[in-house]
Amino acid sequence: MVLIGGAAGLLPALAALAVGVGVAGLGAGAFLIRAALDIHHADGTFVACRGAGFVGLAALATGVTATVPWWASRQTVGWLTAGLAVVAGCLVVGVSLLPGAVRTWQVRLRRAFDGVGLGVSLGFAAYLVPGAATRPSAVPAMLIAAGGAAIVTVIVLRARPRPNPALWCGGGAALVLLALCGLTELVAFDVTGPAVPLIGLPMVAGLTACATGGSRRDLPLPPLEPRYPDQYLASYPLLAVPAAVGVVAALWHLVTVRDFSTQAVIFGLVMVSVLAVRELLVVHDIRRYAGRLRVAEAHFRSLVAGATDLTLVLDEQLTIRWQSPAAARLFGLRDEEVIGRGFRDLIHPDDAGPAQAVIESVLAGEHEGGPPVLVSARLRDGAKLWRDTESTISDQRSVPEVAALVVHVRDVGERVHLERTLHRLSHLDQLTGLANRPALMRDLLDRRRRAGQRGTLLVIDLHGLAEINDNRGREIGDAVLVEVSRRIRGLLGAEDVPARLGGDEFAVLTADSAVPAYALATRIVTTLGEPYALPGATLDLHTSVGLAELSGGADSEEVLRHADLARQRARQLGLDRVEWYDPDVEIQLHRRMELERQLLGAAGRGELDLVFQPVTGLRDNRPVGVEALLRWRHPELGTILPAELLPIAASLGITAQLDEWVLDEACRHLTTWSFSDEGFWLSVNVGPRELLTARFPEQVAQTLNRHGLAPERLVVEVAETWIAADVPAIVAALTGLRKLGVRAALDDFGSGQTSLSHLRRLPVDMLKLSASLLSNPSEAVVGGGPAVLDVVVSLGRRLGLEIVAKGLETAEQIERAAAAGCRYGQGHALGYPAPAERMEAYLESHRS
Repeated sequence: MVLIGGAAGLLPALAALAVGVGVAGLGAGAFLIRAALDIHHADGTFVACRGAGFVGLAALATGVTATVPWWASRQTVGWLTAGLAVVAGCLVVGVSLLPGAVRTWQVRLRRAFDGVGLGVSLGFAAYLVPGAATRPSAVPAMLIAAGGAAIVTVIVLRARPRPNPALWCGGGAALVLLALCGLTELVAFDVTGPAVPLIGLPMVAGLTACATGGSRRDLPLPPLEPRYPDQYLASYPLLAVPAAVGVVAALWHLVTVRDFSTQAVIFGLVMVSVLAVRELLVVHDIRRYAGRLRVAEAHFRSLVAGATDLTLVLDEQLTIRWQSPAAARLFGLRDEEVIGRGFRDLIHPDDAGPAQAVIESVLAGEHEGGPPVLVSARLRDGAKLWRDTESTISDQRSVPEVAALVVHVRDVGERVHLERTLHRLSHLDQLTGLANRPALMRDLLDRRRRAGQRGTLLVIDLHGLAEINDNRGREIGDAVLVEVSRRIRGLLGAEDVPARLGGDEFAVLTADSAVPAYALATRIVTTLGEPYALPGATLDLHTSVGLAELSGGADSEEVLRHADLARQRARQLGLDRVEWYDPDVEIQLHRRMELERQLLGAAGRGELDLVFQPVTGLRDNRPVGVEALLRWRHPELGTILPAELLPIAASLGITAQLDEWVLDEACRHLTTWSFSDEGFWLSVNVGPRELLTARFPEQVAQTLNRHGLAPERLVVEVAETWIAADVPAIVAALTGLRKLGVRAALDDFGSGQTSLSHLRRLPVDMLKLSASLLSNPSEAVVGGGPAVLDVVVSLGRRLGLEIVAKGLETAEQIERAAAAGCRYGQGHALGYPAPAERMEAYLESHRS
């Protein structure tokens, strides 16, 4: 309750964490230590009571460590790391001494080393998480927690048997260590608020689990040690798991970040060193097992010799002189059917030639002193069927007791069938039945090697599949993927290769040239965009397709990269698009990624700026307002305009912050200009997400109050292109602004699909007409009716709206707008966008 109260803000967060976890740690520690004393006095199991005692000390140390952020004003991360180290040490020792774990220190150390390897790999993976390396002080805690949790996990999971109390204690110990690491990370990253007391909840849960499992005495007796206790030390899964974790983390970091810091390289070397030592230990164990196996082999050789193989003895003319008794059982061959016949008579005619060549080389003595020679051939069995076999031929002519060739024949039909099946499956996607990435790259390489072969590679990305998996389950998502593959197959020719690259990415390798390939990509976009009728739902997907010619890349990987870059460019430009690769695409992508990386800190570096464009009365040529326009003054790339800047901000999710900054800066500039005119207004553009948030009217009011600006002097511009998507929500948002006294304008009217009837519902005060309405000739349309511009202006004036004609570039456009009844105008013919200082001078000169 204390921790929940701290998270809810009823109590100070640090105090709530200290009290909640401290009391839980004190209670769990006292309970476990008391249980350890009871166990010792009851039956004298010294090891068991020491295990419970160390776990109790760890609980006490956890409670003390949780109080560090409350009383430590300096070096808090260092104190937390030290406390975490004490807790980890006590838990590792305690869990290893609990009943059901291990008996010898040799095995304990080996399992601890296994845990260290896993912990170093997990720590390496966590270190590669973006942002972790920016707080070096938190790295030791991360390593200690990962190592401690990994050691505890290995000890518990490899116990034989594995009692439930041990699982409780081990799970609680891992949870406590991870929660303490999380607390250290929060402190290192200066995270405050509800997250601090909430991190105490898993600590309390872990302490409870430790107390529940570590105090139990009603456990089964441990089994006798196995005859070869170190056989459990040579388990490869414990080597494969940390290696896989480290490799996957490094590959992911290489793909996403494409750079390794010095610390990351050193960290990776440490991980590799630990895993290498672990592998050496495993090799040592395997060698010990091999020695034992050699002894066992000598005991059982007479029993198993020839039991699973057919053994034949051939003379120099390759006539069969003897066969083992297993012949009838394994191949259905009776002695009278085989003995006295030539070995070549049993071999399939297609395999007889290669087999004869190998046998003749053996007879010629070319393999003398070497291992037996292997011959793969099909042999006829007693039922006259051909079987896949492997035969080893050993030249025993120098042995007087044998003086012949000894052939051991093994039926490998099942293995060959399995290999063929695996080979086929290894080149197929198991879900869709399409070719997988290796198969696609093989076909792509093969097609590029053909002289004069034309072709195109298409990379297809599905959009919306992740939401289907999250909302409707992976079964529905898999059904959609199967349907997608079916639709793609239906569009391709016999020589085209469809493939699934993984996840929601597909590819098509086609022999078509540029124009047919583009037409195919367009058909794919159209077909995949059709609704998917599934049980209980009808779903929609969008696609992005990138194309690259096979001749445009140095190798197959580069062709795939080109197509993928084109696919990324298509996604940036919108949904359901097809884009070709060219060098400009790569340049644009690199520019986009660089701008995405730098935009987050642009405001803090002072690179964002505002320019103002005047809005002028068309009758008296006097400015009546200005529109604030955002600019990014990039130090290397120059000025970035909103057309490029705003889509990047939307993809990063910072449009609201930019709109807030523009509103505040524009109001500040307006209040600092020297002239005073209560009728002069300022307009700012607002994005849809910001406008539809509940706090936007409150934010606008706070900004106006902070700068002492009258509400009616502010005009919020809403783009007409997205109004029709949710008219009721827009009406509600604009109504809230009108209650404050802030005016609203419908920007670029005439560029979208908004119905004229919507103007009656929208609480706007101003229409800013799109420049496209002024680009047509001024005369009436065919049939003698009025021009569109005249209709729009007439309707707007009847609704009491102020009309602003945008994009006025020539005197003729100004005259046309004035003749149509537009009261105000905006464009380069009336005034260019200018910084605040130049705009102030412009306004002074034009309003005097």
